[in-house]
Amino acid sequence: MYYVILLIGILIFVAHFFTQLFRKTHVPDVLLLMLLGMAAGPVLGLVSPGDFGKVGSVLSTIALVVILFESGISLNLKVLKESLGTTGKLTLTCFAASIGAVAVIGHLMLDLPWISAVTLGAILGGTASAVVIPLVSMLGLSEKPATVLVLESALTDVLCILGVFALLQMDLQGAVDPARLVGSVLAALIFAMVIGVLGGLGWMLMLHRIRDIPNTISSTVASVFIVYGITEALGFSGAIASLAFGITLSNYEQLGMPRIKLLTGKKVTPLTDTELLFYAEAVFLLKTFFFVYLGISIQFGAWDVVLVASIMVFALFLIRLIVTRSTVGEGFTPRDAAITSMMGPKGLAAAVLATVPVQQGMVGGELMRDTTYMVVLLSILLCALLVALYPNRLVRQAYDAVFASRRVDAGN
Repeated sequence: MYYVILLIGILIFVAHFFTQLFRKTHVPDVLLLMLLGMAAGPVLGLVSPGDFGKVGSVLSTIALVVILFESGISLNLKVLKESLGTTGKLTLTCFAASIGAVAVIGHLMLDLPWISAVTLGAILGGTASAVVIPLVSMLGLSEKPATVLVLESALTDVLCILGVFALLQMDLQGAVDPARLVGSVLAALIFAMVIGVLGGLGWMLMLHRIRDIPNTISSTVASVFIVYGITEALGFSGAIASLAFGITLSNYEQLGMPRIKLLTGKKVTPLTDTELLFYAEAVFLLKTFFFVYLGISIQFGAWDVVLVASIMVFALFLIRLIVTRSTVGEGFTPRDAAITSMMGPKGLAAAVLATVPVQQGMVGGELMRDTTYMVVLLSILLCALLVALYPNRLVRQAYDAVFASRRVDAGN
């Protein structure tokens, strides 16, 4: 047991080194952490996902919740309102086009039935919050594009989950009710946001009393877990609720908290700098273990699967580049637009959803799972490569040429 504790300590120092390396070389730390996990897992066989039991999946969910919450704290409500139009266009267009491209490739090259191919498209239609949010934070984007990317990653998780289960229902029953599907999407978003906002408002009214109790700096994170759990239990999106909870805590004045204070007579206390620092440190630790675990969980398929996955990743990033060019505008510098077009990695949601068709007995389920795992790996790898190469003058000029005709801010 002692060597496990020893390795955890070394891993944390290695993660700090990777973070510093990211600042100097633009090689994302999340990629290096994942490669470290791959070396320990599928390459050397020192450890496997089964060694973690249920702890691995629980840790992954905790990491996602805390990353979304901490990201919500950093979002400004005014910028959020200004970003909704761009977020909607980018999210829905990318999601629909990605499903179409993956479905065609899956049907033609993997010989999947159309329903299975479209399901694979839904699995791979989103972006990974746990990958995108740390990268956006480290790269220092402007407020609007950073907000757009955070919201997109959270929204596509909902779209992917509902889309996959609707298609599975269609495969099992032969039909799906479009009106019910749209209603499910809206309910998952609206009710999750309402629960997150109400949870945040209620917590701020209690926070000053909670602080009178010793050692309660982590109580806010605990309250996020409760909100996430309740929201998921009700059948809505816990990820959206966690994001809304964080947004509420950092935008309490714009949400009318001073008025609530006058009506209730209760004290409203914002988060302190110490608490914000604690949450940032929690994100760092959870991000470190999450990406090492993700690397350990990667499964290598046959070479034909690697080839098809590579083609899918190329198609997905090309689609994202085209869609970004047609949707971004005011509030985006050329660098912001370029980075936005690179943020197409797949992650936890895709990896988890890939196991569902196998469990449900969908035709081609195992092939869909293996392809998804490879797309997750290659998409993160390509995202990291593009981010690392962007400071190169020729690469930057190529992206500037792509976005030259768009109405983006001239600043760099």
